[in-house]
Amino acid sequence: MRSQVTADSEPMVVPATVDNSSLEVIHDASGRIVAIHWPHTLQEDCDRYLHESINKLFGPVATVPYLKRVKQVLTDGEPQQFQCVVRCGPHPVGLDFSLSATEWPDAPGQKHLKGQGSILTIAGGVKMPQHLSTMGIVADLPCDAQAGLRANLSNYHGVLTNIASNIRKTLELKTIWQQTVDGLGNLLDLHRCLVCDYSVAMQTLNVVAEFHQPKLEPCLGQTFELERKADFRCTINTLKPVLSDFERKDNDSGPYTVLTVATCYRDEPNSVLLLQMPPERPWHPLEIELVNELTDQVGTAIAHAKLFEASRTLADDLQKVNEKLIDKNDELEEARRYAEEASRLKSEFLANTSHELRTPLNGMIGFLRLVLDGMADDPEEQEEFIEEAHKSALHLLNLINDVLDIAKIEAGKMEIDLTAISLQELFCDVENFTRPQAEQRGLYFDMKMPATLDEIKLYGNYQRILQVLLNLIGNAIKFTPEGGVTIRAEVKPQSLRFRGRVWPGHIKISVEDTGIGVSLEKQNRLFQTFSQVDGERTRQYGGTGLGLAISQRLIEAMGGKVQFISMGEGLGSTVTFTAILYQEPVIMAETEGKQSA
Repeated sequence: MRSQVTADSEPMVVPATVDNSSLEVIHDASGRIVAIHWPHTLQEDCDRYLHESINKLFGPVATVPYLKRVKQVLTDGEPQQFQCVVRCGPHPVGLDFSLSATEWPDAPGQKHLKGQGSILTIAGGVKMPQHLSTMGIVADLPCDAQAGLRANLSNYHGVLTNIASNIRKTLELKTIWQQTVDGLGNLLDLHRCLVCDYSVAMQTLNVVAEFHQPKLEPCLGQTFELERKADFRCTINTLKPVLSDFERKDNDSGPYTVLTVATCYRDEPNSVLLLQMPPERPWHPLEIELVNELTDQVGTAIAHAKLFEASRTLADDLQKVNEKLIDKNDELEEARRYAEEASRLKSEFLANTSHELRTPLNGMIGFLRLVLDGMADDPEEQEEFIEEAHKSALHLLNLINDVLDIAKIEAGKMEIDLTAISLQELFCDVENFTRPQAEQRGLYFDMKMPATLDEIKLYGNYQRILQVLLNLIGNAIKFTPEGGVTIRAEVKPQSLRFRGRVWPGHIKISVEDTGIGVSLEKQNRLFQTFSQVDGERTRQYGGTGLGLAISQRLIEAMGGKVQFISMGEGLGSTVTFTAILYQEPVIMAETEGKQSA
């Protein structure tokens, strides 16, 4: 139907020219239809919509904004062209509208309404969807219309509702991402669909989920910088869908169109959807609108999943911190117990040491007092008193040396000069000092050297190794009521590195006794400073209890190790230590074996 102008009125707006496939509707300002025409439909089918509301025909989904446009056109007389989503039966469809004001003579059965009507032109051709045929208006479309958009728009709402329902059922971020791209990719038959996670801090978008046709290369894991992607930047800044055309780089010919849509939560973008249509199919406005509608729900789901993930991470971090605090508390409690035990051991050590120091000192004073008071009956007895005082003085000196040595070691001020020393000479001096002590107690005393053709030399400090040996042998004699003591040396030709130099091996020296031994549960206290295995036994046998601790520190400073072995109380004990071998000697047994061979 074409608009006409009466002789006594001036035309407001000349309506736009329409083609043969367009639907032409005239209605008043309230939306009541007064004329309808579509060339491809029987006029009887159109006439049944006369005098009905525009909603009866196809009813714009948003009726109020549509009627506002009608009022504006009637007021200012300026035509408007726009896209609008209408309802074709139960289905939403996006169509192109041309809206302009006109005057017409009285329609059949109607009074003349001047300046109160409007003409609505729905553009047809390739953009006319086939769903209008479900209304009874369109019987058949021309072939050129059927060659247009073929997407099954009638199923969009149901599928999109299902996608939204699925992503709301999970708080797993990866599942939400993948369900979104798979759902949209299959629904719209896309070539590619991506979810790009948006990093505000880095201003980057990382591809975290992807749907693509098999012939396309995957791009999962790629990162896009926002400043280099104008389409991403535009949709992030405006929060509106953006259509962009790109030239293809794969085997397919022709450009393709990409839709980018930002997903948001409380107007803050958290990701971008990238949807690539096949090159032969353009985007329909309805498809863009429905995708945009889904992104609101996807953005909310992503935000909730990230909040859940952040809360779970925070809970894990708090759990780890709590565990660390518990461990720290246990460490502090253990340190407190250790400090209390160390304080107790030091107090016990000081008590025992003060007793040990007073005993030889009182002996010295007593014997010297006897000599000074002339209490000796003859010169021989006087000499005996002086000899006992001298022994007490030597004993006191040894005790004081032990205390001073451990003090230096604890302060890190023990300096030891190392050089080559003779093992034979060392054993000779040890025997001279200790054999008389063992024999006085009725104990046997054996010293065994390895059989070699040349002299065995060690790398160490002569006085300190002698001090260690005298201490270990003295303890063995002191704690052995019967039996005896055996000292042996073994060559261990295995190269080792010490002080930046490689040495040919080490000597293992063992001090074995048949004495009282040490119980297994108390052996771990033998090398602790200020710790005595048994305070009562220490007072019984004398000594400070520092001998093994000092010996261990001295041997370790010279590159060796100390080890204590005892099978239990009453089963004797063996203390071994190693010293660096200065040069490897020729073993007699090996030489004889080679000669006989």
